[in-house]
Amino acid sequence: MAGSGNIRQPLIVSVGHVDAGKTSLLDRIRGTAVSAREAGGITQCIGCSYVPLSTIKAICGNLLSSLKTGFSIPGLLFIDTPGHAAFTNLRKRGGNLADIAILVVDINEGFKEQTFEAIDILKSFKTPFVVAANKVDLVPGWRVSRDLLLNGIESQADGVREKLDTRLYEIVGKLSELGFQSERFDRVDDYSRQVAIIPCSAKSGEGIPELLMVISGLAQKFLEQSLKINVSGSAKGTVLEVKKDRGLGTTLDVIIYDGVLKKGDTIVVGTLDVPVVTKVKALFEPAPLSEMRDKAKFMPVDDVAAASGVKVSALNVESVVAGAPLRSCSEADVDLVKSEIMSDVSEVLIETDQEGVVVKADTLGSLEALLRLLRERGILVKRASIGDLTRKDFLSAEANVERSPLNAAVLGFNVSAGDVVSSRNVSVFTNQVIYRLIEEFEAWQAEVKSSLESRQLDVLVRPCKFKVLPGYVFRQSNPAIVGVEVLAGVLHTGMPILKGGRTIGTVKAIQLEQENITTAEQGKQVAVSIDSVTVGRQVNEGDELLSSIPEEDFRNLKKLSRYLSREEIAVLREIAEVMRADNPMWGI
Repeated sequence: MAGSGNIRQPLIVSVGHVDAGKTSLLDRIRGTAVSAREAGGITQCIGCSYVPLSTIKAICGNLLSSLKTGFSIPGLLFIDTPGHAAFTNLRKRGGNLADIAILVVDINEGFKEQTFEAIDILKSFKTPFVVAANKVDLVPGWRVSRDLLLNGIESQADGVREKLDTRLYEIVGKLSELGFQSERFDRVDDYSRQVAIIPCSAKSGEGIPELLMVISGLAQKFLEQSLKINVSGSAKGTVLEVKKDRGLGTTLDVIIYDGVLKKGDTIVVGTLDVPVVTKVKALFEPAPLSEMRDKAKFMPVDDVAAASGVKVSALNVESVVAGAPLRSCSEADVDLVKSEIMSDVSEVLIETDQEGVVVKADTLGSLEALLRLLRERGILVKRASIGDLTRKDFLSAEANVERSPLNAAVLGFNVSAGDVVSSRNVSVFTNQVIYRLIEEFEAWQAEVKSSLESRQLDVLVRPCKFKVLPGYVFRQSNPAIVGVEVLAGVLHTGMPILKGGRTIGTVKAIQLEQENITTAEQGKQVAVSIDSVTVGRQVNEGDELLSSIPEEDFRNLKKLSRYLSREEIAVLREIAEVMRADNPMWGI
């Protein structure tokens, strides 16, 4: 399935929320292409469906000619495994293999968690995308039309058109919040600056010709240079899935995006350790028009050319991971290619020396996407790898408990903890949605940070103001015992006392109704003993006294002021004024 000349077909992948209709939309595109097979039909490859340009022209009719552009792309290659797994596994050195993404949004439900996650991933890989606003047939009052989409919209009742526009502009608004300009496809002024939104229905088929037209036009106009391939050179590909097939053992479902892969070729494939070097025993493609998810019958082929999908049978590929690079090469170039692939994989499997969380994911591609999103949020990663959680992961995270408690966590995307006994000091987060996984971790970090900071307050002298009550002097000195009312903050035993800019003594003990207590809150009237003072000299009845806060404690209290009450903050200001009377730079 080599492309015409040296232009390959662009790879199209669909992403979006789990219920938005990604699979059914892809099935509809495939079904529409099958129904137009007299014009060239559809070819099934491993992991993808190829729709030739002749079939697209038959489906789109006059729509393509309205673009007034010549087409050199041979067709479109749709990835059959919808969702983040396919998208994140479609990786190549320096970026993502997908040329265009279709962001599928339920037009009636709008943006959901995975919609935001998909956009984050598209942003991080800089992948151009269009929005398929699916389930237009479920807009209340919608009458299904077999005409072109714009004619079908025009034939709807006024109220239905208004509902459609409202839903579309909600999508436009959300995309705007995320930094994208967008518009309904027929209202787009500049496709290089605006995201096209195509209302459509996987159920009725409405909008499918328009969706294919927009994707084909974008690919031809903006991607022609990046679609150029070496039609006779060594194969470059990405492992989409690693499977065990009866009679074949472990096989690799691979997307070949450059060159030609032949039976008998030497291939180098990425693993978590040293790349595997092996030979292609056999290559398989599904029978024409078969549905691969229904255990299609495969046909052996001698070679495949970019861009295509193929099942590769080879020895010793059990350690290969999904998302890993695959290259064919001569025997002489094996060491060079091994080195390049190791470098590529190591860019993802990072390990820093000191700080960060431990991260696990199911595939190399999803790990890369997760790491990108974590880095964007400033979350450090100490260790990253593929597979279910292990004892080693917990031990690595446990090492953070003392030094960096905010990083004493393991994050797992699409993986299981299995039978591993977790440490009570390590928090574990697993989820099948990256967006939710990061959200849960950040919420935990915020809790831990708040707890740590509030504990820091316990070792600081906090702001307090109290008044010596007239008529309640129980002993004048050694130590002085007086009745006081706490005006603001909390009075503690051991608290140093400030008057006139100097420390005059310390609260030795506090009594409430003849019971010894260690603290007294605002509003309480208690008896306190104070050392180093004499009533009538350093302290007088009616005096308002402050806690004597050391300068370093004052600076730390300013940083933690969100944990102080309004009254405590007012006292803190009062203490600063008293101390700065003699030293204007105190506490600054």
